[in-house]
Amino acid sequence: MIEESGGVSEEAMNRAVAQDKENCWHPFTQQSEWCAEGHQPVMIESAEGVWLKDMEGKRYIDGNASIWTNIHGHNHPKMNAALIEQLGKVAHSSYLGYGHPLASELAERLCGYFPDSSLKRVFYSDNGSTAVECALKMSLQYRMQNGQQEQQTFIAFCNAYHGDTLGAASLGGVDAFFARFRKLGMEVHFVKNLEELKSLSEELLDSVTGVIIEPLIQGVNQMSIWPSGMLAELRKWTEERDLHLILDEVMTGFGRSGEMFACQREQVIPDFLCLAKGLTGGYLPMAATLVQESIYEAFLGDPKHAFYYGHSYTANPLGCAAALASLDLFEQEHTLAGVKEKAIFLEQQLNLLHSKVPQVFEVRRCGLMAGIELRKEDGEKFAAELRVGEKVCMRAREYQLLTRPILDTIVFLPPLSITRDEIEIAFAALEASILDECSS
Repeated sequence: MIEESGGVSEEAMNRAVAQDKENCWHPFTQQSEWCAEGHQPVMIESAEGVWLKDMEGKRYIDGNASIWTNIHGHNHPKMNAALIEQLGKVAHSSYLGYGHPLASELAERLCGYFPDSSLKRVFYSDNGSTAVECALKMSLQYRMQNGQQEQQTFIAFCNAYHGDTLGAASLGGVDAFFARFRKLGMEVHFVKNLEELKSLSEELLDSVTGVIIEPLIQGVNQMSIWPSGMLAELRKWTEERDLHLILDEVMTGFGRSGEMFACQREQVIPDFLCLAKGLTGGYLPMAATLVQESIYEAFLGDPKHAFYYGHSYTANPLGCAAALASLDLFEQEHTLAGVKEKAIFLEQQLNLLHSKVPQVFEVRRCGLMAGIELRKEDGEKFAAELRVGEKVCMRAREYQLLTRPILDTIVFLPPLSITRDEIEIAFAALEASILDECSS
C-alpha cells in the first residue's frame, strides 16, 4: 500500500492544474464546470496495488479500476518487468507487412481459451470501440463477399454501450451519448430483450447480418444484469437464423465475471468476440477481435477480399508484452479463484449496505462488477438535475474512494487484486458518502 505523504510542491500542483484547465479537454465532461475557478481536480501522481495517490499525497482506492481497465493492481512488479524487458528490444514495429513473436504467442493463447479452435483468428486494434468496429465491418464485408448483400442491418439492445467511433456509436442505445450521431453510422434496429427480438418480422430479419450484446451485464445501463440463460438462448437463436453473434466483452473480459470471459459462464462461443480494457492488465491501450475461422476464410483468395482496416499501433509489442504478462499472472496468482471468493464477500457487503442505508434502492452484481442504485426512501427517483450520484462520488473522495456514477447508480468495479479489507474500506466510504449526501 502506498503511504500518505506530503505529495509534490504546491507550486508544481497548481501549475499542473492550470495547464490542464488551459489546454486539456476531458472525456464525458462539461468543460465549463471542470475549468471553473472553484473546481480542484484530483491529479493522480502515482499508484500501487488498488491505491492511487494524488499530487497532494492523498490516497484513494481505485473503485472503478481506472475506467474498468486495471486487473492485477497498479505498479505490479511482474507487469513492470515485462515492459522493461520489451523496451530493451523494440517498443514498436509495424504489423502491416511484418509480424513479431509476441503477437503470435498472444493470439495463440487467446484462441486457446475456446475449444476445438472455434475462435481461431485474432485481429488486433487499439481500444474497445475499434474492436467492435472491426467486428461490424467484418460482418458486413462477409455478407458482401458471400452473395448476401441485402443483410446490412445490425440488431442491438436498448441502453447498450459499444464505443464511441461512428460505427460503434450507432449501436449505442443511450440517447445522451449517441442520438445526434445515430443516423450517420450503421443501420441498426434496437430491441429491449430477447422476447422482443424473437417477435421481429421475417422481413426485417432478412436484412440482418448480426446481433451485438454485452454478455451477462450491461455496463453503462447502470450495471443491469441479463437473466440467467439469456445468452445461451440468444446464441441458439442466432445460429438457427445464420446471423452473426457479436459479443462485446470490453468490460466483462479477463476475469471480471469470475470466468476468463463472461460468455464462458453459459458455454457460448460467438462469431466475434471483442476484447480491450483488461487485455493488457490495464497498462496500455490494446484491443483484439477474435473471429470464427469460417468467417476468416471468406476474406481469402481475391486481393479485393482482403480486410482493408488497420491502425498504426496494431499489435504493439509493448502491449503484447503486457498482455502476456497479465495472462501469466492469472495462472500464477490464481486470479479467477480469487475473484469467485471475493465476489461472495462483495455480495455480502452490497446486501449489508442495502439493509443499512435507506437510499440504496437496489444493488446489482456480476462477479466483481457492481452497481448501487440510489433513490429516495420512498423509492422515487431523485430529480435528474440534483445529480445525486455525482455528489456521492465527489463526497467519497473524502473517505479515500474514487469511483464514478452512471446517473444515480454508483459503480464499484475495482482491480481484481483488491482484498477483503480494501473492499470493506470502500464500502465504509460508500455508506458514509451516501448518508452525507442523501439524508434529509
